[in-house]
Amino acid sequence: MPVYFIGAGPGAADLITVRGQRTLARCGVCLYAGSLVPRELLAECPADARLVDTAQLNLDQITGELVRAHEQGHDVARLHSGDPSVFSAVAEQMRRLDAAGVPYEVVPGVPAFAAAAAALKRELTVPTVGQTVILTRLAHRATPMPDGEDLATLGRSGALLVLHLAARYADRIVEELLPHYGADCPAAVVAMASRPDELVLRGTLGDIAEQVKAAGIVRTAVILVGRTLGAEQFRDSHLYSAERERPHAACDQP
Repeated sequence: MPVYFIGAGPGAADLITVRGQRTLARCGVCLYAGSLVPRELLAECPADARLVDTAQLNLDQITGELVRAHEQGHDVARLHSGDPSVFSAVAEQMRRLDAAGVPYEVVPGVPAFAAAAAALKRELTVPTVGQTVILTRLAHRATPMPDGEDLATLGRSGALLVLHLAARYADRIVEELLPHYGADCPAAVVAMASRPDELVLRGTLGDIAEQVKAAGIVRTAVILVGRTLGAEQFRDSHLYSAERERPHAACDQP
């Protein structure tokens, strides 16, 4: 009986994938991040499922729950917000399950940055303007960033930056990015993306920190900085160009 790491999506209960929903429906035990995962999703679990809120558990306690449920013969859901591939702390759980000989699978989910782009009605990669998206965070009161991944270094790329877990430190973000992007660079903040209380702020690097303070945003938000957020005049993508050579449709006729 494997453990299933399931991406719950950015907040709206109906943004979980069909595979995630179906997997939840057959798991006898579900561990979920109570402060982040919508309660409505727990209704997808079997009526007699054991539900464990991990908000107050440490890593060893979480792993212990997963291993015990597996040993008792249950399919186990480990429900994470967003997508397990980004800032989910899944890697250390997988490492411990490997050591315990417990099999697991990963069911991807809609990441927060995708929900933020949808709220902004923006494509994050725009032809001739920007084709690179960097997902990152700050190291304040958290695990240190690896060498070369500090904000000032990443900012030299000029790429679109998406900062997670950083709403409290908007002033610091602005200070470190201004030399590379300029005060007029488009910036946005999306808090509670996809939820009923979603809040979207649009501005520039020069004014976004004050907007964040005025709105009282301190958590569950992503900050986006980059020229593609304001791109209006750009060349159409080659993908659908009339000048692009396209293969002829297959023909069954001899």
